[in-house]
Amino acid sequence: MSEKHNLDPIFKQISEVETAVAQVLEKAKKLGATSAEAAMSSTSGLSVSTRLGEVETIEFNQDGALGISVYVGNRKGSASTSDLSPKALDLVVTKAIEIAKYTSEDPFNGLADKGLLEFTPADLDLYHPWLVTPEQGIDFCKQAEEAALNSDSRIVNSDGASFSSHQGLRVYGNSHGLISGFPRTRHSLSCMVIGQDGEQMERDSAYTTSRLQNKLKTANEVGLEAATETLAKLNSRKLKTGKMPVIFRADIASSLFGHLVSAIGGGSLYRKSSFLLDSLGTQVFSSLVNIEEKPHILQGMASSPFDSEGVRTQDCTILKNGELQTYLLASYAARKLNMTSTGHAGGIHNWLVKSTDGELAQLIKTMGTGLLVTELMGQGVNIITGDYSRGAAGFWVENGMIQYPVSEITIAGNLKDIFKGITAIGSDIDLRGSVQTGSILVEQMQVSGE
Repeated sequence: MSEKHNLDPIFKQISEVETAVAQVLEKAKKLGATSAEAAMSSTSGLSVSTRLGEVETIEFNQDGALGISVYVGNRKGSASTSDLSPKALDLVVTKAIEIAKYTSEDPFNGLADKGLLEFTPADLDLYHPWLVTPEQGIDFCKQAEEAALNSDSRIVNSDGASFSSHQGLRVYGNSHGLISGFPRTRHSLSCMVIGQDGEQMERDSAYTTSRLQNKLKTANEVGLEAATETLAKLNSRKLKTGKMPVIFRADIASSLFGHLVSAIGGGSLYRKSSFLLDSLGTQVFSSLVNIEEKPHILQGMASSPFDSEGVRTQDCTILKNGELQTYLLASYAARKLNMTSTGHAGGIHNWLVKSTDGELAQLIKTMGTGLLVTELMGQGVNIITGDYSRGAAGFWVENGMIQYPVSEITIAGNLKDIFKGITAIGSDIDLRGSVQTGSILVEQMQVSGE
């Protein structure tokens, strides 16, 4: 371990949590558990918010709990504690063992297979602490608001700005002999403002997030982006109902792939509650769509050396020319499906959607006439049937040019058709989330307006 690591308190915390995990695993064994696993994620840091230059909140957060699951044969019991004293740890194990006595036997319970575990995790450079003061955080928020409010007389009010800087740790261990942990950081700044033109008012926001302080956008950039987004929505109109091409802008296009994550997750599959049952190896998207998962991107927002069961993460292909290459399985679901864990307990790890076209402006030219969606509302998505219906707002496009903003519309279709109807993916990739994609052009959707 480097001198820097020796000096940083978080590495001492990780060592202490690893000791606590070892203690509960040993205690579980003594109390008759066939096997056991324990994990802890904790976060600490600063959150501040302002509105119109006045401080609204200053919070110092510190939270986290150690959870343990014990297996007595095929019976499972779980308990958790935020107190890491020896007495509290003994008590939480005792409670988990007691709970296991009353649960039903389930032959699919148990730890991940030992051969799948990550015993030598790589350092993915996820930890970049920032010694930021409340005064600095408040100043960032004020700068963002001021930049927005001073940019245009039509920006008439603010819904506030928020800044946060957090560091945390994640430790996992089980009775196969694995105990491992690593630190991580996340910093963010956001701003939301209100614009008015005549009697119509609109609001919109912008945000930046990164594991590194120096990769955040500046407060001025965030404020100006919030103002630009808000102003663009003023004087919106409704659209006439009809079928038309639709572009999902990059910052919301990732939600389409979020529905894919739900549909090919183990829980949905073994419960037979997915519209993509028995789809492995079949064409579920347009042949233009290719997705690679890269869990080990240095400093990646969704990078991790292992999943929440300790299973090693690894590069894999999710979609190849539109064909589904893998499900997303944790150990329990994998056993239910007579398959092997894919290292997706707890979620996905950096999906990279391959671009087929240029920036958003090029996609708009390619579409010619249709709807550019920049905002989605509501939760009208049925993963069992694939039916999709959500409120939306955005812009009407004609002859490859944005004409005017539109609002109070609904876009609808079935995810099977939407996925196969993708005709272009832009290079304007949004890097802020676990799915990194550009804007997406869908050949046709039902749009309901006037």
